[in-house]
Amino acid sequence: MKKITLPGMTLPVSRIIFGCMTLGDSWNRSEPITDAARSRAMTAVRLAMEEGINFFDHADIYCSGKSEEVFSQLLIESPHLRDQIAIQSKCGIRFGGDPTPYSPGRYDFRRDYIVSSVEGSLSRLQTDYLDILLLHRPDPLVEPDEVAAAFDALHAAGKVRHFGLSNHTAAQISLLRKSVRQPIIVNQVEVSLLHTYLLDAGIVFNQDDPAGLVHNEGTLEYCREHGITIQAWSPLAKGAVISGESRLRPDAAQAVAAEVAGLAADMKVSAEAIALAWLMRHPAGIQPVVGSRNPERIRAACQADGVELTREDWYRLFIAGRGAKLP
Repeated sequence: MKKITLPGMTLPVSRIIFGCMTLGDSWNRSEPITDAARSRAMTAVRLAMEEGINFFDHADIYCSGKSEEVFSQLLIESPHLRDQIAIQSKCGIRFGGDPTPYSPGRYDFRRDYIVSSVEGSLSRLQTDYLDILLLHRPDPLVEPDEVAAAFDALHAAGKVRHFGLSNHTAAQISLLRKSVRQPIIVNQVEVSLLHTYLLDAGIVFNQDDPAGLVHNEGTLEYCREHGITIQAWSPLAKGAVISGESRLRPDAAQAVAAEVAGLAADMKVSAEAIALAWLMRHPAGIQPVVGSRNPERIRAACQADGVELTREDWYRLFIAGRGAKLP
């Protein structure tokens, strides 16, 4: 698989990222991790590596921390791999009931919470450092100087080498960049053929179009301007771009699936490869985050690395996904 080098990083990373959200099997923290779950997770991770993936995406909340714990088995069994892979995790989301039964679900970008969250991830992952830390979802109560203090402490201690964000708008990124001393190198957002709003923002400007109500104007362009790599979570829209089944957008899903299937047949590749290649064709260098423990799905996704879509192919898929002609 072809590799790219993110700003400031020395390790070239795969264009496709392996999403580790489901590795822990269950989100119930009280349920122990079974041997079967560990085996299935390690089989998926090692297969991803065989396919050329060396970039792994985590979050402290995934399966209530158990996904990070399961992944640590790779480093315990093969410690020499640590310098050959990039491990990214996220923090900032707190579930309801933490720390008291009356505590609501919320976001928390306070310095001490960020630092303690990272230390928890490092312990579960059995590693000394994260290659990249992302703040998971914007905290309306964020104090940028507190974030800066957390990043400084983690960077100085060697616990985090690079920093990024997730689900942030251009304005939110800009606000944090004024206080944070380290470069912001990643913004992970939802993008797929059935979730095209990041791209639509530049298409429907000043148009009488409901999609114009999406308030992320300039986020994609801001990230490109400042060297911030876009990572796409849910790049297959939970499989809807392949199956054509979607409760929210049934007509668009069917249109997308038909276009994807047609191109896949013409190019003799998997449907997953076409849907992911559509993202990777964008000049922003979008990196899809693919999460599956199914070996066939992992192999199918990795075929995207060898697919080159024409401009016409790209636009045909885009129009199907947005469910309307271009203005």
